[in-house]
Amino acid sequence: MKQQNWKTDRGKWRNSLDGSPTNTKRPTPQERNTISTEVAPEKAILLSVCTAQSSIERTEEYLNELAFLLETAGGISVKKVIQRLERPDSRTYLGSGKLEEVKEYIHALDADFVVCDDELSPAQLRNLEKELEVRILDRTSLIIDIFAKRARTSIAKTQVELAQLQYMLPRLTRMWTHLERQRGGIGMRGPGETQIETDRRLIKEKISLLRQQLSSIDKQKTLQRKNRESLVRVALVGYTNVGKSTLMNLLSKSDVFAENKLFATLDTTVRKVVIGNLPFLLTDTVGFIRKLPHGLVESFKSTLDEVTEADLLLHVVDISHPNHEEQIEAVNRTLEEIGANDKPTIMVFNKIDAYTYIEKEADDLTPMTRANWTMEMLKNSWQSKEGKAIFISAANKENIEQLRQTLYDEVSRIHAIRYPYNNFLY
Repeated sequence: MKQQNWKTDRGKWRNSLDGSPTNTKRPTPQERNTISTEVAPEKAILLSVCTAQSSIERTEEYLNELAFLLETAGGISVKKVIQRLERPDSRTYLGSGKLEEVKEYIHALDADFVVCDDELSPAQLRNLEKELEVRILDRTSLIIDIFAKRARTSIAKTQVELAQLQYMLPRLTRMWTHLERQRGGIGMRGPGETQIETDRRLIKEKISLLRQQLSSIDKQKTLQRKNRESLVRVALVGYTNVGKSTLMNLLSKSDVFAENKLFATLDTTVRKVVIGNLPFLLTDTVGFIRKLPHGLVESFKSTLDEVTEADLLLHVVDISHPNHEEQIEAVNRTLEEIGANDKPTIMVFNKIDAYTYIEKEADDLTPMTRANWTMEMLKNSWQSKEGKAIFISAANKENIEQLRQTLYDEVSRIHAIRYPYNNFLY
């Protein structure tokens, strides 16, 4: 009687239980090379509250931006849920009925987690996780996660780590409930210290250490900027993903990383640019966004100091975005927060090649809206309001020479004020 191979037969027996083929032949090296090792992106449901101060259209626009943030982080959105409320529920963010609806979506769509478009309190996070039984993220934690993914240099990693710890500190109760007990044992009796108190103390010490490191970095950066004081400094600012890095590469003929994703640039990049016979320094900075977490603004202070100490700002705007004026307001609020809102500024409206508008019929009597404005109408409006407004396409290199000439005029004016005795050189 032929002796059976027990291991081989066991494998065949297991395969035959689910109806799959019992062929246990191993794949060839060529077949193994064709096997995909890519991990499927995590699926998320996006939640938002439309308050009395907002509108459904604006809330949907915010959710679309949140979906873009999620895509940048490596996930995909499978459902967007909006509820009209006077204000977000202080306990569970959404109402109880809407939460039941979200729970059904989670099971039907096999979602991995839920993302809320506002910063949640520790109690809201804890209650939502209890109700929905999945991982809960808010807008702040998603942005911090993207920053952690994008950070490349030691400075950026230190800044992101500080923001992460500041966000984590008040939420330790949610994260460490399984360790909320007194330590026991010989020499440990008495009131003692709970595990969560220990973690909180350690995090506070780590935050203090990171702040000292960033303070030291800030001093080094300040010294570097002092060494560059002989040249006029120009900083690119604007909403994230408006084309700042692409414009930087075009003006400075460099190869700064540029990508159609949010927060492609975290580290400050400084390049020397010469237009005509006039040299100056051009700085590319981190992009801004609506509801930018205050902890990130504080953590990236040494990076944003490049903006506060610049002589001239180039405020880059994506003119093709339907809500570009809101983006301009968000950038201006952040500039005011860091004390750079009084700088001389040139408005640079980028992506004119992607701008579209709705042309009205001759017999259409409905009121004119911004969606019906032609490019010429926009140019006349901004140039009469701002004075220094330039419309370009960095991708197609349209009107770049006009931008260069305007830059030359402004930088030479600043240089003439700073060095009145050297004007004959320029």
